[in-house]
Amino acid sequence: MRFESLLIANRGEIATRIIRTAKRMGLRTVAVYSDADKNALHAEMADMAVHIGPAPARESYLSIDAILRAAATSGARAIHPGYGFLSENADFADAVAKAGLIFVGPPPNAMRAMGSKSESKRLMAKAGVPLVPGYHGTDQSNAAIEREAGRIGFPVLIKASAGGGGKGMRIVTQQSELEPAIASARREAKASFGDDTLLVEKYLSRPRHVEIQVFADIQGNAVYLFERDCSLQRRHQKVIEEAPAPGLSPQLRSRMGEAAVAAAKAVGYLGAGTVEFLLDEDGGFYFIEMNTRLQVEHPVTEMITGLDLVEWQLRVAMGEALPSSQDQLSINGHAFEARIYAEDPSRDFLPATGRLLHWHPPAQSPHVRVDSGVRTGCEIGIYYDPMLAKLIVWDENRAKALARLQSALADFEVAGLVTNLDFLSNVATHPAFAETAVDTGFLDRERDALTPMATQAPETILAVAAIGVMLSRQEETKAQAKMSGDPYSPWFLASGWRMNDDNHHDLIFKNGEHDQKVTVHYRKQGWQIDLPSGASISANAQRQDDGSLMADLDGYRMSARLVREQQRLTLFAQGKSYHLDLFDPMSLAAGREAQGGSLTAPMPGKVTAVHVKPGDAVLLGQPLMILEAMKMEHTIKAPIDGVVAAVHFAPGDQASDGDVLIAFAQEE
Repeated sequence: MRFESLLIANRGEIATRIIRTAKRMGLRTVAVYSDADKNALHAEMADMAVHIGPAPARESYLSIDAILRAAATSGARAIHPGYGFLSENADFADAVAKAGLIFVGPPPNAMRAMGSKSESKRLMAKAGVPLVPGYHGTDQSNAAIEREAGRIGFPVLIKASAGGGGKGMRIVTQQSELEPAIASARREAKASFGDDTLLVEKYLSRPRHVEIQVFADIQGNAVYLFERDCSLQRRHQKVIEEAPAPGLSPQLRSRMGEAAVAAAKAVGYLGAGTVEFLLDEDGGFYFIEMNTRLQVEHPVTEMITGLDLVEWQLRVAMGEALPSSQDQLSINGHAFEARIYAEDPSRDFLPATGRLLHWHPPAQSPHVRVDSGVRTGCEIGIYYDPMLAKLIVWDENRAKALARLQSALADFEVAGLVTNLDFLSNVATHPAFAETAVDTGFLDRERDALTPMATQAPETILAVAAIGVMLSRQEETKAQAKMSGDPYSPWFLASGWRMNDDNHHDLIFKNGEHDQKVTVHYRKQGWQIDLPSGASISANAQRQDDGSLMADLDGYRMSARLVREQQRLTLFAQGKSYHLDLFDPMSLAAGREAQGGSLTAPMPGKVTAVHVKPGDAVLLGQPLMILEAMKMEHTIKAPIDGVVAAVHFAPGDQASDGDVLIAFAQEE
């Protein structure tokens, strides 16, 4: 069963993560890439990369035929699916085996058993694993689901049986919400998994989400590698995870671990898997599902155990016994993982697209790890999950690890598109999180407090921005002079000299909602800066080796980094990021025309449902349309009370960011 070459049927940070371990083990690595990923980091890191199709996942990363052709072309003997895409597709595992290749994952039968939430619940009940009260039956009529929901008692959770990652999942608090929730969950389940089978479970109001990492080998050995607390979630997707789970007694940890191993053995499991539980306030725990793959948050387990779980996967796939027995495993310290997403928390976490102008993670060390598949210059499009990276930190206890997390988030610099970094920082510094007083509903309850508000940059930041602009101009002027035939020409002076005028520049920054003027006067030893408040300060700056600035403002020194795209400035200083627009008279009128009386697409996506037609009267907040993007459904709601004048998109149409979706009749 040994193999020397490995194809990674995935992309992004998990592909680069697997490649690193495989290379360390001496394996030849093969990457696959779509049209959208032709310049991706994972394709560059591998020993060989094979093109597998167009950008849409169903035509590339979800195409079993394309993956198998890539394996045949490259001569790979084994396939690691990563997570997402085909990682829990039993038909893919079957096809890999039929092609004479080794699948780095569990047997297809185990995947099928645990891939069906209904079947997995039946098996877990038989194995004595605690279950949440629910309905997992074969009668999938709306009437049956509504009847069972009433029997269980509200609130209930409608879930896609074949799902994961929060897709096809809806919380229903009363009878009147059931019908639209069932319809929406079915649509999203069908689109994401090709299966619209649903189940119903009792919704626990304040549980914690605690999952157990399990491993099993072909010799019949099975162990648990302790637990992770994944309670911090939005849209049922995890945001920050930690290991071990705070407050678990050794007895409870052992009981949950043994239940997870029993779950794995009940389906003849092999390799890495995660058994997920809801942990109630009274200490009761209930099986949710088993993920038959490596989890996104596996690095926190690696940090507290000192193990490489990908190496364990590969060794088990080669037929080797587990490297450690249960009594040889132990917990050392505490770890957190924060998921860095291209998304806008202030716009209901809508995914963001664009080019990464600047990507500067914190320095890696034994305490700080960054798993990423992107770099400066990467294009973040609409086709795949918007996660950019995972930030993982470790220290000897939770308090110290949390301080590491806060510091590393402050040092993480991203420019070019919106991210959730400020949101994560707000979560990491929230008193309730420090006191472990959180549950799966925490982010929803505290959303207003955690969502970063647009703030005005202080005058010190305006001064640094002005210094950065002027220093860049000086550097550009010197570069042009060096390339010219007359480098001593007065036209290439970098001193700001002007004929018959004080040598100064007026810079106008749009700072929040206000236009603010900063005047920079040239002096022999630097600049004199007049600020909007009327204050005037002496300033100087030097460019550091890493491209950042060391600014001196009247004797106060601070390090900063300025990233510029045309007139848009992003400034990183003192653990925060600030956004300014530099005034350009030529573009004064640009972008000012209002789209009055219309509703525009907040992001690129496919229209999957339209609930209104021309002539309909609608109320503020009424659902009008469903837009599917980044593998999630987004409800487009009425921004005003009004009458629909025109609907410009039908189900199945693709909309671009800013397209007018619906027009409203103008008031007389």
